[in-house]
Amino acid sequence: MSRTALVTGGTRGIGAAISIALKEAGYRVAANYAGNEEAAMRFSKETGIPVYRWSVADYDACVAGAREVEGVLGPIEILVNNAGITRDAMFHKMTPTQWREVMDTNLSGVFNMTHPLWSGMRERHFGRIIVISSINGQKGQIGQANYSASKAGEIGFVKALAQEGARRNITVNAICPGYIATEMVMSVPDAVRDKIVAQIPVGRLGEASEIARCVLFLASDEAGFITGSTLTANGGQYIA
Repeated sequence: MSRTALVTGGTRGIGAAISIALKEAGYRVAANYAGNEEAAMRFSKETGIPVYRWSVADYDACVAGAREVEGVLGPIEILVNNAGITRDAMFHKMTPTQWREVMDTNLSGVFNMTHPLWSGMRERHFGRIIVISSINGQKGQIGQANYSASKAGEIGFVKALAQEGARRNITVNAICPGYIATEMVMSVPDAVRDKIVAQIPVGRLGEASEIARCVLFLASDEAGFITGSTLTANGGQYIA
């Protein structure tokens, strides 16, 4: 039976790779996006994956968006919380707005998107919730007090909610990617990228498809005994 999956931030970068991999594996997939409509429309045209626009920072928008997706594709049984933003600054220069925007999207966004789907998963006795956290939520990063805190918070969310969902056959897991060869990372100067790669024991950046394969496993029926876990995919850069 084909299950319905929703990927937030699912039209670009790691999210796009996850959406495509889930579709190729036979899932009915909806991809959420917030801002870049041109990129989202192009993604949908190229892949055939329907896209839906709302901000995960807005709880009511998440409720309405989930309802719209389920009206078209059926109950959402796999949720990939991938949407995230950065507002980097050294802490002494960081503004309350920069802190709040990152927390509202990255951490509150996980609550906002998961909460409306939780009761349905409990009633159906099945669910797969996968949160895309970050290596910087594990080890921290200079200039990213807001981002690192939000990503660490996601890991705490996963550990707590996994305990609540376990007896209802709902698994909740996190994936912590390291540096991935996305458009953002590839746009930095070569010298900066070379310094990043030098810190990665396997000697290269990760590929978005490698994170997508992690998602495929955690979304599967075969991963039903894995919950509350944090899967690191960082080429050995940080051993958790």
